[in-house]
Amino acid sequence: MSGRVASLISVNLARVRTPGWKQAVGRTGIDKRPVAHRVRLANDQVDGDAVCDVEHHGGHDQAVYAYATEDAAWWARELDRLVQPGQFGENLTTEGLDQTGAVIGERWAIGSAVLEVSSPRIPCRTLAGFWEVPHMIRHFTQAGRPGAYLADRHRGRRGYG
Repeated sequence: MSGRVASLISVNLARVRTPGWKQAVGRTGIDKRPVAHRVRLANDQVDGDAVCDVEHHGGHDQAVYAYATEDAAWWARELDRLVQPGQFGENLTTEGLDQTGAVIGERWAIGSAVLEVSSPRIPCRTLAGFWEVPHMIRHFTQAGRPGAYLADRHRGRRGYG
């Protein structure tokens, strides 16, 4: 064990838009930006965030998406581009938290919320379009840096940020 402390770098909320990239379907909430205030988690959603494709995103087992700065830094080097918090569509940007090695059922205390790792992210064409990187879905999957979807198993009003 490294003795390293995990930190919450940012809480990110969607800037909803209708994209113009190839194969775009309707509106998307993948473009998330850091906010400077505490955010509540209630009724399986992050207050103030937008999930436009509720058939494939959000809900009880995907209430929150987290991504690590260490993985984002890897992508910045891999793609030779600046990567800001929220650019993977994540609600929580963390540091020092091994999301790749996270175990389903593992619980994380973030602010007053206790969230449970429910699954890794499976990338979709929205991620590829947003990044404007050909074959991003395959590249993201092969890189093995999926981030983690989190569920609020306590289903109460809790906050983080």
